[in-house]
Amino acid sequence: MLTSIWQRNNIVTLGEGEQTLVFAHGFGSDQTAWRHQVAAFQSSYKIVLFDHVGAGKSDMAAYSPRRYSSLYSYAEDLLELCAQLKLSQVILVGHSVSGMVSLLAALVDPSRFKQLIFVGASPRYVNDPTTGYIGGFEQSDLDALYAAMSTNYYAWVSGFAPIAMGNPEKPELAIEFANTLAAIRPDIAQAVARVIFQSDHRSELPNLKVPAVILQSNNDIAVPLAVGEYLAKNLPQSKLININAQGHLPHISAPEVVTNTIAKCLAA
Repeated sequence: MLTSIWQRNNIVTLGEGEQTLVFAHGFGSDQTAWRHQVAAFQSSYKIVLFDHVGAGKSDMAAYSPRRYSSLYSYAEDLLELCAQLKLSQVILVGHSVSGMVSLLAALVDPSRFKQLIFVGASPRYVNDPTTGYIGGFEQSDLDALYAAMSTNYYAWVSGFAPIAMGNPEKPELAIEFANTLAAIRPDIAQAVARVIFQSDHRSELPNLKVPAVILQSNNDIAVPLAVGEYLAKNLPQSKLININAQGHLPHISAPEVVTNTIAKCLAA
């Protein structure tokens, strides 16, 4: 029997409001990463949460490396979710890879989205010396990362989580991220990491018809400041907001800052 999309993506709906907010998580986390924002907005908005296939409480049987060999497949899932829930003109808040996933979905069917809010999103992670593009990684860095993941995944998790989270004075945050990373099947995590880190969606940015807000934190190992500036320059209706937060997961490490910034975007 085919799994319903509700089970496949572990869809959760909350709140009563007229306007729908969809929160989409990044690599290594799941929908629980948005708990602070959900608490702040569920009294005024309808909220949709989900787990990408391979993450959280999604249906692991639905994952296949062939099906999810590019970000387009995750965008198809997002559009299927919108169709199933009869959603249109939603405001989507996408962390990390979900920024580009939502962009690809909006290129296919812009009517589903009123606004995209990117938190630590990147169109390409690898530096490109031919164009002067700074993505933050050399290919050799990523090859070393993949090798470490395949040698001992759980040792890699314990090293990577604190670097990605930043905020060393709050070690409990790194432990939380390590726990969600460690919950992913190692083979899925390695495959998904490659898909994300080797992706390049720069050419699609100018085609976006939906307004976008880019939230950029400081000292983000995966997304340097130059990436936020690149997005703002290449997305037609976009605004870059540098937020007072550290690391790649500011919605967890500086929840009030992210929540307040999102609230200002919604009010505008």
